[in-house]
Amino acid sequence: MGGFRAFRIRNEQDTVRGELVTATLDELSPGEVVIRAAYSSVNFKDALAGTGTGKILRRFPLIGGIDVSGVVESSVDARFRTGDEVLVTGYDLGVAQDGGYAGYVRVPAEWVVHIPAGLTQFEAMALGTAGFTAGLAVVRLEQIGLRPAAGPVIVTGATGGVGSVAVASLARLGYEVVALTGKDAEHEYLEALGARRVLARAAMDWGTRPLEKATWAGAIDVVGGDTLAWLTRTTGYWGGIASTGLTGGTELRTTVMPFILRGVSILGIDSVQCPMPLRREVWRRLADDMKPPLSDIAQTITLDELPDAFATLLAGRARGRYVVRIT
Repeated sequence: MGGFRAFRIRNEQDTVRGELVTATLDELSPGEVVIRAAYSSVNFKDALAGTGTGKILRRFPLIGGIDVSGVVESSVDARFRTGDEVLVTGYDLGVAQDGGYAGYVRVPAEWVVHIPAGLTQFEAMALGTAGFTAGLAVVRLEQIGLRPAAGPVIVTGATGGVGSVAVASLARLGYEVVALTGKDAEHEYLEALGARRVLARAAMDWGTRPLEKATWAGAIDVVGGDTLAWLTRTTGYWGGIASTGLTGGTELRTTVMPFILRGVSILGIDSVQCPMPLRREVWRRLADDMKPPLSDIAQTITLDELPDAFATLLAGRARGRYVVRIT
């Protein structure tokens, strides 16, 4: 096997930068399964890692990309055969293990998921970590009883990767979806994904009381900080909030009142170390009844365009998902 293109991230004199290189299989991190990559994706975490904005990578140099889809090239694990269509998201991929921005990826077999019927390799990465996170949030909310008849479900940061998939998946399941966004120009986009209402962040009255009007049956929050605190005050009786992100801050200023007087639950959504049985079930649902209109959410780029995509995400200008075509 000859060389292949890869986006490798280096740290030279405390300056982190990524560059396109020619890599070989012998240089890759160890693992039982070698995947011939077809697609990867760009998540906020990838942008932090690829620019050094966040201390994401645990070793240097490292090929970036926390997602990959493709076909098995070789495997010493009997669960995976040459030619199987597979995906990997999470774990240490693109963090401590060479990641998906390369022609070939080698990973531990325990990380690999067969792409379920109903998804192509492209669609698997149009979802990627962001879409999987949204799907996991929906499933966790359903596990505590959320159903369409319960009332409106709000999605914050709705134009991003997690938010876009969450809006579209909830709408497909029959929920009354309310989208909250700071991007006034994207209201039509969110309505096209299935949002019944779109709230402009700049026009919100956040209130200050420990309990505000009980409004939401459930919520998927990608913002954190004061937005998450507001959700605790406005979620209705026995409602749930799936907490998936922290772009608005890591601290949570609230009281115990929503939890002991309304029975509100905050569900932590960790897509990185999600148990494999639940991981497979979420991917099955994303290929079936929760599958969003991915052509409306995703745009395709190449490895050469990664730096521009990173900059767009970090500037808060991204909409939907970037799929990286590897081959």
